[in-house]
Amino acid sequence: MRISCVFIVGSLALSIGLCKPVFSEETANWKENFKLGGFSSAGIIINRDESPEAAINEVSLLLTWANDSRLSFFSELELERPLSWGDEEKFSRKEGRLDLERLYFDYNISEKINFRAGRFLTPNSRWNLLRAPPLVWTSSRPLATSRLFPTRTDGLMLHGAIPFKNSAFEYKLFAELLEDQEQENNELEFEHVRGARFSLKNESDLGMSLVSFEESGVNGGSFRMLGLDYLTHIKGIEVSAEGFQRFNTDNKDGGSGAYVQTAVPLNSVGFHDWYWITRLETFQRPNEGSFERWLLGATWRIKPTQLLKLEFIGGSGDQPESPRGFTASFALFF
Repeated sequence: MRISCVFIVGSLALSIGLCKPVFSEETANWKENFKLGGFSSAGIIINRDESPEAAINEVSLLLTWANDSRLSFFSELELERPLSWGDEEKFSRKEGRLDLERLYFDYNISEKINFRAGRFLTPNSRWNLLRAPPLVWTSSRPLATSRLFPTRTDGLMLHGAIPFKNSAFEYKLFAELLEDQEQENNELEFEHVRGARFSLKNESDLGMSLVSFEESGVNGGSFRMLGLDYLTHIKGIEVSAEGFQRFNTDNKDGGSGAYVQTAVPLNSVGFHDWYWITRLETFQRPNEGSFERWLLGATWRIKPTQLLKLEFIGGSGDQPESPRGFTASFALFF
């Protein structure tokens, strides 16, 4: 799903309009406020039902701009699977694809009120917001976080954080403006996306999201979706969980999914910076059946910016996004 030229031109026009007062104050130094970084991952999959495959999964470039003004800019340009090895038993670049993952402008009025315009990750799932490989414990993504709702939105967002006793109440209200999206490969196509996310952050993180959208294809229709997510630490063990339930406006089955995951540090048994990962998940979509997955793995945090992940996935049903078998990957920020 590529962003259209109309959207890019519109975003740039918005940036020029917003940036005029900023550039007039620091015309000579604005270029110095750009920062370039990125992340990448590579891995191998020994699929239980298919031939082994290996690939550079992605190379993402992150470009940001910010100074002391109220305006900031963020973009992510991703090269997906630039190099892979599979059934033909040779390396290939035919699966490579360039995609604009994110491109947005934030205008800060205060910590409580911020405006965002552009292409951003749909804020109705913790995993979706932190889906970069160096930020998550596993190579595979829970099915419920990728096959039930739009993972990106082209539009506007109002967001902020409000102090509440010893906690922070965060909100995100968003709406899609650009709906002429292209469907590529096996991606699901959504439109008319509207929603909100609310979270309470203290020692734990509790979130709730409400989203409405339309889905095209065999399972098409209008849906409302409720999502809940939770993150906490118990004696150093990270416990996270998410659950989603879709409601079809035609009173038909809308689909659902959930997962619970733990990350247990292994320092006490001599494996410093290693974590034992377990995950249980369930997923169901109309006309596709239901699927269960379990995951056992180990992740080594080599550096704060580098992760080595080893995992074995089992369960029922076939899903390309979550193949059953052994997976190993390496992810890093640069």
